[in-house]
Amino acid sequence: MNSLRQIAKSSALLLTISWLSACATSPTNTPARTDNPYLTEQQAMARSARVSDVSYKLRFNLDGSEKFSGVTDLSFQLQDTNSPLTIDLNKATITRLVINGHPLYPKYNGLFLAINPQMLNSGLNQIHIEYNRPHSTNGEGLHRFVDPVDGKVYLYSHFEPAAAQQMFPVFDQPDLKATYELTVSAPKDWQVISATRETAIDANGDKNLWHFPLSPKLSPYNFAMHAGPYHMWQDNSGKYPMRLFARQSVANQVHPADWFKYTDAGLRFFDNYFGINYPFKKYDQILVPDFLYGAMENAGAITFAEGRFLYNAEMTSEQKQRLAGVIMHEMAHQWFGDLVTMKWWNGLWLNESFASFMGTMATAKATEFDYAWRSFYAGGKQGAYEKDSRVTTHPIEVPVPTTANAFDNIDAITYQKGASVLKQLRHLLGDDVFQKGVQNYLHQYQWHNATLQDFIGSLAKAANRNLEQWTQDWLYAAGVNSLQAQYTCSGDRIDSFKLLQSVAETGQPTLREQKVQVALLVKGRHEMHLLQKVPVTYQGAETSVPSLIGAQCPDLVYPNYEDWGFVKVQLDQRSFATAQADLAKVADPFLRSMLWQSLWDGVTSGALPLNDYLDTVFVNLPKEHDYTIVGQVLGALHRSKYWLESMQSLHSSYAASAQRAMAQMSLRLAMENVGNSDMQRRWFGAYISFASDDMSLSHLKQLLQGDATLDGITLDQDTRWNIIRQLNRYNFKGSEQLLRAEAKADQSDSGEKAALAAQVIRPDAAVKAEWLRRITDESAPYPKLRIAMNNLYPPEQAQLQRQTAAQRLQTLAEMDSTKGRVFMRTYAPNLIPQDCTQASVADLQQTIKANPQLSTMTMRTLKEIAQGEQRCVLVSEKMTQ
Repeated sequence: MNSLRQIAKSSALLLTISWLSACATSPTNTPARTDNPYLTEQQAMARSARVSDVSYKLRFNLDGSEKFSGVTDLSFQLQDTNSPLTIDLNKATITRLVINGHPLYPKYNGLFLAINPQMLNSGLNQIHIEYNRPHSTNGEGLHRFVDPVDGKVYLYSHFEPAAAQQMFPVFDQPDLKATYELTVSAPKDWQVISATRETAIDANGDKNLWHFPLSPKLSPYNFAMHAGPYHMWQDNSGKYPMRLFARQSVANQVHPADWFKYTDAGLRFFDNYFGINYPFKKYDQILVPDFLYGAMENAGAITFAEGRFLYNAEMTSEQKQRLAGVIMHEMAHQWFGDLVTMKWWNGLWLNESFASFMGTMATAKATEFDYAWRSFYAGGKQGAYEKDSRVTTHPIEVPVPTTANAFDNIDAITYQKGASVLKQLRHLLGDDVFQKGVQNYLHQYQWHNATLQDFIGSLAKAANRNLEQWTQDWLYAAGVNSLQAQYTCSGDRIDSFKLLQSVAETGQPTLREQKVQVALLVKGRHEMHLLQKVPVTYQGAETSVPSLIGAQCPDLVYPNYEDWGFVKVQLDQRSFATAQADLAKVADPFLRSMLWQSLWDGVTSGALPLNDYLDTVFVNLPKEHDYTIVGQVLGALHRSKYWLESMQSLHSSYAASAQRAMAQMSLRLAMENVGNSDMQRRWFGAYISFASDDMSLSHLKQLLQGDATLDGITLDQDTRWNIIRQLNRYNFKGSEQLLRAEAKADQSDSGEKAALAAQVIRPDAAVKAEWLRRITDESAPYPKLRIAMNNLYPPEQAQLQRQTAAQRLQTLAEMDSTKGRVFMRTYAPNLIPQDCTQASVADLQQTIKANPQLSTMTMRTLKEIAQGEQRCVLVSEKMTQ
């Protein structure tokens, strides 16, 4: 290899340097790039208008050290040579650059190479780049992890939205799809996984040389390369070869049979539904540590976060359903996202919404979890309603000015509202029409990029219907409407019936069209009876329902039966009273779930005092035998506990008694559900998280030390850590010693992280101060900082958090401007102060007013926390105990 110093001695190179340093000699309208790590949409569109037919030959030399080296041969067609061209490459050291056969000194600012147009051709261009770079440690680029158990090194890539440039030189934007041919030198005991299956592994001294064939055309963020001494499981019994990988030290926590069962079922379902066979020939799934998200849809090489899918005990039904759902979600992306990809990041919502919608449908139809839509309603959809009711609500489709903003709107509106909107569109158009439109879209745009208009156009053509107004109302207008039934009865018969649609509480005036089912129920001796259900397509402020005239006068009306629509239901006064008094008589679990939600909505709106809601829970929840509903109501109880601990200075006596009641109810039901492992473990987990009084904490300590037992309950390592964290959270006697002993016994990565969580959550001012300093200085690895931020200030430690609240607000703008977007996604929601007081609301509102320069994401978080504080104050004021 020639060194740059040797090349620089040639006069030809000196001439070239002057060319590279010169401005373009031809006039151009192409927006110039500054020394900014983020690419604007305008710059990306200008580049893709000039560049086409891109291919990469990638060679990597991996040895497990903190750095890696690579060689990229980039080939592409260029439309013109009127202006410079940039190639993205982040924080690398370039050791050799050859452009169209000419060795050159790189004009490189640590963010991108700027190529003088005089060195480029109109037509074919070939660029050779040799470089090295440190591995990433924040979960992006080519991340490096050292296993604390055995010292083994594991690598994995993560590129979304624009982090491929942290691994190799690239046109890092989704509409410059390319082929990739990969060669990797790696230690002999390593596996290497990518979008294609290796064709050869050659011995090369103390390493192996892995050869991968040319990939299909992929956007850079969909390509991947993972490497390390991963344990591998294989299953070739299905339609496509399947493999699963995990670190060796955690292999005994993986349940491969479940992974392969759900994967094979999903591949068969999607092949049939989409009408296009799975496009990537083999299906690899890799469990990786320190992952930023739940999973990532890399083509043919999907990554999953260890922390969400590794278990030290047999998986519960909830855990299996979550696994199946995430597998299906990422699998749907293989067609919708990888095969057909959005043109720019404003289309990311459609990728995620569609995958959430299709993933839930596949889970419901292709696995044992036929109640998946109920789980979706009780979980993700409620998050979407909440997000869409905040002052920061936004349309589903929004502009994305730069790659820095790509994830600004990746939230419950993007995922779950989008999925819900697609679900109600499917009901509006009909199942077969919707499927035909999806198939036409995938067939027409496969291996290319597409836009929202392309997708809606395919559905509109299949339905023979204009969807422009639907698109405007649902995708370009923010907010969630409310729906209420208004009816009158005469002689026990309905004589008028209307559906009333209200504008969003956040002020958006849009009234939408959608199709729902209206259900009428009456009380029986032992249960509620469904009189009838009718489909209704409503629009505008009022919609008459003449088909219900003459029906028996109901005790309860539910105007979104079986959850077809995306709309908040406001029960009429009679129905609300029936729900509160006769909840246990509702046999239909989906309707029962919706009525539970209506009661909780009453709490959050201030219509129902929190203590009245908890009275209803303590009477009715012990009678509930539906696993999903128990989980749903426990979620509301966890929020209730958070509020009670936040407002404890005003309601201290009631808060203490209510939390004791939560813990005692959970323990009793855990004891009563011996023989029903799923339900018992759900209740026992609730018992641990609700325990805050001395009696409950003492009992947990006895269980941990083996001085007490519960029939049917075995304390696996995950459960032991949950107990230790809870004991340390409330500084129970001896908890710190238990923490040290457990940390010594469990020195795994998950053990280290659990020990850190238990340490940071202790009500110890010195611990808080030290970890706040480390967070501010970033003087610890990001995975550890993330755990610290998540555990630093639980709500009952109000006095401790107040000691630094002013400091955190005063430095928020500086943190936002100097820390990366990955860091701030964890910092802002956890370390912006919350205190459930009017004073806290005032402080937050003043911070909003004083810092208009905050990034979009941080400002949104700040406003949402301020609104959440207002809600906590409202709930506190409405309590009658």
